[in-house]
Amino acid sequence: MADENRVLDPERDAAALKALTHPLRITLLGLLRADGPATASELAVKTGESSASTSYHLRVLAKYGFVAEAEHRDGRERRWRPVHAVTSWNNEEMDASPAGRAFMSRMARRQLDHLHRSLARYERDLDAGRIGPEWRRHAGITDLMPRLTADSLAELWQAFEGKLAELTERDAEDPRAEQVVVFAATLPVAARMPGEYDPLAAPGEGDEPGGAERSTASGGGPAGPEEPGADGPDGPGVPHGHDGPGGHRNVSWGAS
Repeated sequence: MADENRVLDPERDAAALKALTHPLRITLLGLLRADGPATASELAVKTGESSASTSYHLRVLAKYGFVAEAEHRDGRERRWRPVHAVTSWNNEEMDASPAGRAFMSRMARRQLDHLHRSLARYERDLDAGRIGPEWRRHAGITDLMPRLTADSLAELWQAFEGKLAELTERDAEDPRAEQVVVFAATLPVAARMPGEYDPLAAPGEGDEPGGAERSTASGGGPAGPEEPGADGPDGPGVPHGHDGPGGHRNVSWGAS
């Protein structure tokens, strides 16, 4: 079983941070965390890569302590397992260096990419009848823009993580439970001066000029996705978390 957490230090783990930013390595580590131990060949089938490529990148992950050899089923091919269930870092420490800031930016964009993939997978599962109607009422995406203090934001993360941990433990042995991809983001944005360009006010991709977004926007409640996301290899999700003052963690996939 994987240990719960690995905290990355931007100075001590500089080489590991660089290694982890490779998109395929992130994908491989996420798949191992979501689906359990696997061989390079099995992961090649899931990702559409060659087994030589997945084998190389798994060895790089092993070099920096993200994966390790698992027990072999038949001894013919090496099996890999994740060493940690969670990867985390401290935002303030990462902000102190250009490399740290670049790492966090790349990871955030990787997570947005997986949000699109998760949306596509969710919609395919709905169309195929693999997701029951009891899930549809509670699934979807929402975006809100409340005014909060930094202390309130910290309290929000603590409440979110605490409740998620409670429900995860409660449902661990429930046969009705399914894997649920949970994304969370809290991004403070500074007020703009009168006449200053505001990216939030610009039409989104695919919106009519001057029109409102088609999905639920600031202040709206949960809404299901309306347009298919970009298709691509399926994989586990990348929820965010918070580890106290200045802390931030990524669970499962995105910066695993």
